Amino acid sequence: MLIVRRLLMFIVYVEDGIIVAVHPNIKLLGTDHFAINSTQKAYGIDDFRNITIGVNGIEERMHLVWDTMVEAGQISVTDYVCITSTECARIFNRYPRTGAILVGSNADIIILNANSSFEITATSHHSRSDTNVYECRRGKGKVEVTIAGGRIVWENDELKVVPGTKYTEMRPFSYLFDGIDKADAQYLSSLGAPVKRFTSTA
Repeated sequence: MLIVRRLLMFIVYVEDGIIVAVHPNIKLLGTDHFAINSTQKAYGIDDFRNITIGVNGIEERMHLVWDTMVEAGQISVTDYVCITSTECARIFNRYPRTGAILVGSNADIIILNANSSFEITATSHHSRSDTNVYECRRGKGKVEVTIAGGRIVWENDELKVVPGTKYTEMRPFSYLFDGIDKADAQYLSSLGAPVKRFTSTA
């Protein structure tokens, strides 16, 4: 089965739950990771409207994007870096602090072995969920090392982090908002209502 979905600025072709082709103007790929277990999914057994919505994806994303897009010849290695790292940093106003390998940038780097293979299973992933939407999916291109802030946090299939969070301040209104003030002003004036909007000073 082939499904075509229009998502924001690009078209993705999906077959059996896997991206098989992408329109060349793709800008960004991410995940809306929200893993739930089979007990939570079962809430909807009598009424699908009660199913808790969500699937895994954060752990699998880099492998799957490499396999389905770079390995399959849909995008270049440079495009892979752009859509998985650089563009994310630009949208969140963190570039070049993140999303780049430059002097002064955070030392956040992955080492992906393009010749290494992977298999995704619920028994081998690091999520607490007992299911995996990509169960038994195999492919080429595996992240073997992840460095965050200059520290190795993933190596030899072992996660080496301490649980917790770190607040990262981000300025609002990335480049995506360029010109939106003018369009917004035109729309508001067409309403004929006295509305004032907050504008960024940054």
